[in-house]
Amino acid sequence: MPENLKIGITQGDVNGIGWEVILKTFADSRMVELCTPVIYGSQRAAEHYRKTIPELDKEIAFHIVASPRDARKGKINLILCADDVAVQPGVATPEAGRAAAAALKMAVKDLKEGQVDAIVTAPINKESIQSDEFRFTGHTEFLASELGGEPLMLMCSELLRVGLATVHVPITEVSHELTQGHVVHRLEQMRASLIADFGVVEPRIAVLSLNPHVGDGGLLGSEEEMIITPAVNTAYEKGILAFGPFAADGLFASRNYGHYDAVLAMYHDQGLIPFKTLSPDGVNFTAGLPQVRTSPDHGVAYDIAGQDKADPASMRNAIYMAIDIVANRRRWADWSKDPLQHTEIRDGRDRGHRNNKRERENV
Repeated sequence: MPENLKIGITQGDVNGIGWEVILKTFADSRMVELCTPVIYGSQRAAEHYRKTIPELDKEIAFHIVASPRDARKGKINLILCADDVAVQPGVATPEAGRAAAAALKMAVKDLKEGQVDAIVTAPINKESIQSDEFRFTGHTEFLASELGGEPLMLMCSELLRVGLATVHVPITEVSHELTQGHVVHRLEQMRASLIADFGVVEPRIAVLSLNPHVGDGGLLGSEEEMIITPAVNTAYEKGILAFGPFAADGLFASRNYGHYDAVLAMYHDQGLIPFKTLSPDGVNFTAGLPQVRTSPDHGVAYDIAGQDKADPASMRNAIYMAIDIVANRRRWADWSKDPLQHTEIRDGRDRGHRNNKRERENV
């Protein structure tokens, strides 16, 4: 593991549970041994929520800094953003949206400049954050605009990983977004991320159908026959170990997802509902970007904000994963510089391709 990584953490919506899970995470002093946290947010908001958490019997000492360059190891470093924001737990306000955007923009600027090694974002309210200065449907779209690359939403836990072919798209538009090329591209992205970010030598990816019962031979929809199955076959011919399409209910209910390194879902809720049910402490990782960003897999949770009910496990896991992915990327970058080793892994992949082709033919 790289030593002393600086991990930027944004406060999210100050009226949600972002500050509560941040405070509970760093109440454990061991967290600052794993990384040097640099939190972007309001000390006033942090103090408000500290008072709502009885187990935090003393004030968490922040080390106020102007820049990540001034951050100190062993300290909870804080860069002040919108410190005069009014805190109204459980209420969506434009002021809270502006404060969330300010923290996010400052953190991404520092990420682009290499002042932090990765960022972890607390949840925002996608509606209240909208303004003339922020016109994005979520973190993912903003990060793509600022960092470049092509983002892939990848939900991760120790149990499973689920990627999305389409993300923040109305359900009525999902089938229009799906093309053979798009599905193949998503599979290429997933394979690349699983190798470089997670250290999987040659990933096996299960692909879900769009329609119930895999379309029932066209009776319940033609997307499987016309788009998804040809895309899986094309990806397989490209050396990607893609399998399917599988009916989503069957794959998750039977726990057959355990035979694969990741699952590609066709739309948001198809992937996130089973993922969050099976992995309540999971992490949202934005693959496909040149820098590393993770976040907890939950939202602002206004209904429990300020009530000491928020569980910090997903925030903790998001920090752990950010550290691990930075380490994996650096190892992969170093390893892949050697063309001889690269040839060896390609040979191994080709053997896996041939073995799995036989496996498919015997099913």
